[in-house]
Amino acid sequence: MSGRIRRTVIVAAVGFAAAVVPFLAAEPASAHGFSSTVYAKIAAGDEGHIRTGLELEYDLLIVSAADAGHDDPLFQAGTAAFEAGDPAAQAAALKSHASTVLKYVSDRFSVTSRDTACQPTQVGDATISERDGVPYANLQLDWTCPERVDEHVVRSSLFPDDEDYVKGTKTIVTYEIDGRSGSAALDAANPSFSTAQAWYQRFGEFFLLGAEHLLGGIDHILFLLALIAGSRRLREIVLAATSFTLAHSVTFMLAALGLVEVPGVIVEPIIALSIAVVAGWHLWGIWRRGEHATDLETAGDGHLSLDRAGWIRLGVVFCFGLVHGLGFAGALGIDEAWSWTLLWSLLVFNIGIEVVQLTIIAVVFPLLFVLRRRAPKAGLWATGAVSAGVSIMGLIWFVQRIFGS
Repeated sequence: MSGRIRRTVIVAAVGFAAAVVPFLAAEPASAHGFSSTVYAKIAAGDEGHIRTGLELEYDLLIVSAADAGHDDPLFQAGTAAFEAGDPAAQAAALKSHASTVLKYVSDRFSVTSRDTACQPTQVGDATISERDGVPYANLQLDWTCPERVDEHVVRSSLFPDDEDYVKGTKTIVTYEIDGRSGSAALDAANPSFSTAQAWYQRFGEFFLLGAEHLLGGIDHILFLLALIAGSRRLREIVLAATSFTLAHSVTFMLAALGLVEVPGVIVEPIIALSIAVVAGWHLWGIWRRGEHATDLETAGDGHLSLDRAGWIRLGVVFCFGLVHGLGFAGALGIDEAWSWTLLWSLLVFNIGIEVVQLTIIAVVFPLLFVLRRRAPKAGLWATGAVSAGVSIMGLIWFVQRIFGS
């Protein structure tokens, strides 16, 4: 391709990117949307009680409870403590308005025994902790049930969409009660579960949660599109996807099981940078080699038959996959000690991610392959435009996440 045509491709790509980036930039810096996750640990308490430990985003709890209870002093004190970043003041605000907070939580989180509601009592004062730099309120509740049974139903509708503060709240439950242990994922579509539920019901919830997470995480989708755009043949995208899967599965499992911990302030900017790098790699190939950007160099020996560029790209994708795994684990928010029950739930969550990922590849790559075969220049323009838009978006997110905007 001549220098003039090469410049035309790059200009067209950047022009397309400039047109779509303003719409993409409307996404928040975290790229996962304004959602929230509640964490609940359920166990047998003293004297036949059911003990629940709830972790809720502090600022969200303040505004939601204050609004629902028409408690403006709670909003004023709680917001001031949040903006000051003062954990002691945050705990004091919750303590001073404990009845408002308890009513909000108990109206939207419940434990029932044989269709009869158990009655909650707060144990001690609320405390403050952090998850990825975000303050969380910790509430301990004891539930008194009318009789002792071997099955309880837990329901959560905390921070619903109709409050207009967040969308798609998830409640991640881990439990050891009624002679059973396990985990469950609750949301608006599946707001309750029974401790006697079948294993396939529990795993089905985590499968859907994994699928929804990838579909709702625009940064991971853009990373995948960048991989597809820069892949020269089916073998490359299959190997890249496999490398990415293996890498993020390792760190996802280690982080979710509490064996590895990396702050979100480090993970999220690197994820954004990975998007820009993988997309920019293809743009650099177009600039350097023009219409030969998708040509293979001399392939190496072995079953993989990758050339030098293919091997380097595979290594880069694997390294970035390790970081993306930490992002998946951070989004799920489970950091429990190792257990077989939790391990299987995490594996199913990961399978949900992979099914969506493979579906996107199965739909997009064949279309790209046909376009490259029938109209090589149009294919180059299309992949260049996609890569330019994705790379610019990755850089925007990187800057936003570095400066915490």
